[in-house]
Amino acid sequence: MPYPEMLVTPMRAELTNVGFTELKTPEEVENIVPKTEGVSLLVVNSVCGCAAGAARPGIIRSLTNEKTPTKLFTVFAGQDLDAVAKAREFMLPYPPSSPSVALFKDGKLVHFIERMNIEGHSAEQVSEQLKKAYNEFC
Repeated sequence: MPYPEMLVTPMRAELTNVGFTELKTPEEVENIVPKTEGVSLLVVNSVCGCAAGAARPGIIRSLTNEKTPTKLFTVFAGQDLDAVAKAREFMLPYPPSSPSVALFKDGKLVHFIERMNIEGHSAEQVSEQLKKAYNEFC
């Protein structure tokens, strides 16, 4: 059973309010992720504490970097079940992880931050991981 929409709405808004586009269907993921030119960021959002305390704030903070992805996307684990499953196909060989952050260049995965690199870390540490990746790939 997916989480109730009223529970996840504010968590979705944290990212959409700063320019992320939600991908809610597998067709949207399939038509966007592998076909986006340039550098794109795909966040697997989550209701867990590490998403609230480190992932979302760190991701938002990372967007203040001089170099940033040109496209920002998000799917919501536990809510957009089919879209998340499709997105995870593009994140292989990494196992399913939420929250997680994938950086793509011309539709190819170039950097991935798994939950284990978010949980127990601060928002600043997550931000710094992403800024390093942006400086390398953007």
